[in-house]
Amino acid sequence: MSDMGTQHTALAAEEVTPTPEAPSRTASRRLPLPHWSWLGIGALLLLACLAPFQLVPFRTFQLALAMIYAVALLGLNLLVGHTGQISLGHGAFFAVGAYTSAVLLDRWDTPYFATLPVAAAVAFALGFALGIPALRLRGLYLALVTLAIAIFLVPLLKRFESLTGGSMGLTLTKPAPPAWTELAEDQWLYFLALLVTVVSFLLVAGLLRSRVGRALHAIRDNEIAAEVMGVCLAFYKTLAFACGAMLAGAAGCVYTWVIGFVSPDSFAVGLSITLLAGLVVGGLGGLWGPLLGGLFVMYVPSFAQDLNQAAPGVIFGLLIIAVMYLAPNGLAGLLGRTARWLERLVRKGKNNAY
Repeated sequence: MSDMGTQHTALAAEEVTPTPEAPSRTASRRLPLPHWSWLGIGALLLLACLAPFQLVPFRTFQLALAMIYAVALLGLNLLVGHTGQISLGHGAFFAVGAYTSAVLLDRWDTPYFATLPVAAAVAFALGFALGIPALRLRGLYLALVTLAIAIFLVPLLKRFESLTGGSMGLTLTKPAPPAWTELAEDQWLYFLALLVTVVSFLLVAGLLRSRVGRALHAIRDNEIAAEVMGVCLAFYKTLAFACGAMLAGAAGCVYTWVIGFVSPDSFAVGLSITLLAGLVVGGLGGLWGPLLGGLFVMYVPSFAQDLNQAAPGVIFGLLIIAVMYLAPNGLAGLLGRTARWLERLVRKGKNNAY
C-alpha cells in the first residue's frame, strides 16, 4: 500500500474511533436505562398493599371489585386481544364461576378456598365445550353466538330454583378473616382478591411468553400463515376460549366471596357488553389494559350514576366515546406513549451530557 493510502486509512480510523474522554452518541444510546416497568409494578404492588389500611371500608370494597373485574378482563383479553376472536358472552362464564361457588357454599357447605379451583375448572370445561362449535365461526357470527350464550343464561338460572335460588338468588356468609391476621372483614376480602389478581397476571404473563402465546399471536395476525407454519388452529382457538373462561370463572368465584350474594339479574347481557367495553377502553393486547379496564368498569358507571341518575347509560356511553377519541389504543396505549416520551427525554438528556 502506498504512503498516501496508509495516511488516509489512519485518518479514517482516527475519525471513527471515539476517544475515551468523548464517547460517541451510538455508545451513549447503548447505556442501560432503568427498568421503568418493573419499578412501576413494584410501586403499584406497594400501593395496593397499603390501600386497605388507608381507605374506608366502602372504598376498599370497590377496589376489591375492580381487581375482580381485572381478572375477568384478563381472560377476555386472552381471547380478544391476543387471539383475535370476538366474544360478547364473557359475562356468562363470570356467572358460571359465581354460581358454582355459591351453590357449593350454600348446598354442600364447601370450604371457601376449595370452591375456587372447582369454579375455574367448571368454567374451563364450559369454555372448551363452547369453543369447539365456535371454531367454524369468526367475526360477527362468533359475536352473535357468544351473545346468545349470555342472553339465555339468565332465564336458565331462574329455572332451576331448587339449586340456584331462582330469581331471589342465594345469600351467603362472607369468609371471616383468621384471628392471626388481625384484619377487618373488608381488608381480608381485599387481600384475597389481590392475591388471586397477582397470581392470575403472573400465569397469563408466563403463558404469553411460551410457545402457546406465540401461537395465539400468530393466529391473531394471520390465520393462514399460522396454519402454514404448523400452528393447529382448532386446538389453540379452543384453548384460548377455555383459558379465558377459566379466568372469568375464577373472578366470579371471588366476586361471590366479596359480595356474599348472587342473583341472575346481576349477570345479564349488559355485564358482557360492559366487560368488552372496559377491555377496549383499557387497551387490547397488553397486561396493563385489563387492570385499567377493571378500574373503568368499577368506577365509571357509578360516576355516571352520580352525574345524572336519570340517564347513567348516556353518560357512560359519552365517557367511552371521549376516551376512545383521546386514546384510540386505550388507556394503556396512552400510558405507553407517555412512557416512551419520558424515555426519549432521558436519552436526550444523557446524550446532551456527553
